[in-house]
Amino acid sequence: MTLATDRPNPSATASTPPLAQQARLARAAAQRTATLSTASKNAALEAIATALLQDKDAILAANQADLARAEEMVKTGSLSPAAYARLKLDADKLTGMVAGVREVIRLGDPVGRPLLIRQLDEGLILERRTYPLGVLGVIFESRPDALVQIAALAVKTGNSVLLKGGSEALLSCQALMAAIQQGLRRIPEFPEGSLQLLTSREEIKALLQLEGLVDLIIPRGSNAFVRYVMDNTRIPVLGHADGICHLYVDRAANLDMALDLAVDSKTQYPAACNAIETLLIHQEVAPQFLPAVAVALRQKGVELRGDPLCREWVPDLIPTTEEDWSTEYADLILSMKVVDSLDGAIAHIQQYGSRHTEAIVTEDTEAAQRFLDEVDAAGVFHNASTRFADGFRYGLGAEVGISTQKMPPRGPVGLEGLVTYRYQLRGKGQRVADYTGPQARPFQHRDQLNSTGLA
Repeated sequence: MTLATDRPNPSATASTPPLAQQARLARAAAQRTATLSTASKNAALEAIATALLQDKDAILAANQADLARAEEMVKTGSLSPAAYARLKLDADKLTGMVAGVREVIRLGDPVGRPLLIRQLDEGLILERRTYPLGVLGVIFESRPDALVQIAALAVKTGNSVLLKGGSEALLSCQALMAAIQQGLRRIPEFPEGSLQLLTSREEIKALLQLEGLVDLIIPRGSNAFVRYVMDNTRIPVLGHADGICHLYVDRAANLDMALDLAVDSKTQYPAACNAIETLLIHQEVAPQFLPAVAVALRQKGVELRGDPLCREWVPDLIPTTEEDWSTEYADLILSMKVVDSLDGAIAHIQQYGSRHTEAIVTEDTEAAQRFLDEVDAAGVFHNASTRFADGFRYGLGAEVGISTQKMPPRGPVGLEGLVTYRYQLRGKGQRVADYTGPQARPFQHRDQLNSTGLA
């Protein structure tokens, strides 16, 4: 996450355009949602889930209208096939979205938790407690289901959120937001303005200038889009710009397992950022594994590209170029490379990976541990599909996005990533002067609670 100060930007607050007014409304709402009870927030989430199911037909009809328009955009090249795939909603996906909202209800409330209680001295108590971030600006392309995930997490964490979906998903987002607002109106204590949908492209640039009104920007979309956001705002940004993930088949791999994991990691949902783009194979298993995995992947419609060593065993592979190793296809395309060792696999991943999700298939526990320890990524897996890198699958209920940066939060960002903390000090008139100088009173620094629990 990049850092910026909390000082308001005079250029953003000198005038009051409509978007700034919306942000002010969101900030006022956030002051109220920050202190809502867990029961009220859970009631709001259940009301949202119910409204989404009640409005199912209208939501799916809106999505069909978006898809019809998006088909023309794909034909003209203004929308990628991967983005089109992410745009699709159906009854099963909507049911899954509602399940995600209800999963957030079952999670503990991350707000108001004591992280530290320390007695500095008699009657001088320091506490560190969790609080909402405030106002989030979330910009996403295609996936309308992201709107529901983000709204659910914002409600549970007491944050306000300004949501901007892609123009290709406008009708879907409007229908989803209408249902969400309908649900929230059933909760009298829930303030107006907490969840707002932005609808014009011009609002993106304006949103990025609202330093002092918006506390965090979360972009979800293509590499170019996320880079644009990061380069055009002083507001802290949480997100990832690439999803270049690898699966490494080690010399000690169970090859049947490796084949299944390669197919799942690439084809279960190829448009996802946690789908693999490169398959690395140890040279000792390449003669046996490569022909088998090529058949299995081609049966799923995958276009295969390979380095010279791969083409020795599967001659009709499309030759790879240097560009392939750093390309996020987000499609049924996969590059393959033979490596001479675990060190070679790790070196390739460190050079070309995007620190998103990496996996090894091996029965060698020492090799697995080396991979887990040495590969620098938000998610590093052993004998598991990279597609598990997901907030819902991690038990986070949902996610606002995946962060590949080293500063926390990292990986799928759920409830814990949307709260900050404050130090609160309660005293009885103590003065710093009493704790300085030759006759200084000593501090006790006695923990009643620390990050591991009771002291």
